[in-house]
Amino acid sequence: MKGFSAVASAPYASPLAPREAMIDSQLKPCGVVNPRTSAAFFAVAREDFVAEGRRGLAYVDAAQPLGNGRELLAPLSLGLLVEEAQVKPGEKALVVAAATGYSAAILAQLGATVTAVESDPALVARATELLSGYADLRIVEAAPDAGAPDGAPYDLILIEGGIEFLPDALIAQLAEGGRVVAIVHGSDGVGRAAKGVKRAGLVRLEPFAEAAAALLPPFRKATTFRF
Repeated sequence: MKGFSAVASAPYASPLAPREAMIDSQLKPCGVVNPRTSAAFFAVAREDFVAEGRRGLAYVDAAQPLGNGRELLAPLSLGLLVEEAQVKPGEKALVVAAATGYSAAILAQLGATVTAVESDPALVARATELLSGYADLRIVEAAPDAGAPDGAPYDLILIEGGIEFLPDALIAQLAEGGRVVAIVHGSDGVGRAAKGVKRAGLVRLEPFAEAAAALLPPFRKATTFRF
């Protein structure tokens, strides 16, 4: 996957120019071309959601560390998921492992009613502050693999991190015909953006592009030993 680190270091006449450069140099060349997706990414100030001291690096095509092993997905990784999710206004969306809330804000900009689940209290506090202006967005402090069953069923579940499997608890919270988008770590160690649609109570995640994301511990398959 090609990176565009020059986005962070080039001089810009406007504070909005790095966002435009992210969209034009990172997202569009890799297939994230829906005008609604572009508008949502342009509307949200990514620099507000990164760790203190890293605002100048917010638009680099790389994940941004948030501490305690957590990260903000790289713009392209998230862009691929959002583009494939095909969010419709009025849909109910669940963001799992929402971190500081950047992806939740993107989905809210697309018109979804968003429930954002995060387990880290410090990240919950930061997301609560950053997302306070969104009327149709709530933040739930809970284990990511537990989801938020009180708001189910959801039309869309977006998992902001790498997974090796999709827990039954999340499948149960997805509406029939609903979509899941996530970055799946295969047995070869390569991360791939994937989408699944719930049919007859089952979800099969189908990869559509390579994408990087740190593996979320609750979504790691249990190791089995053979003797």
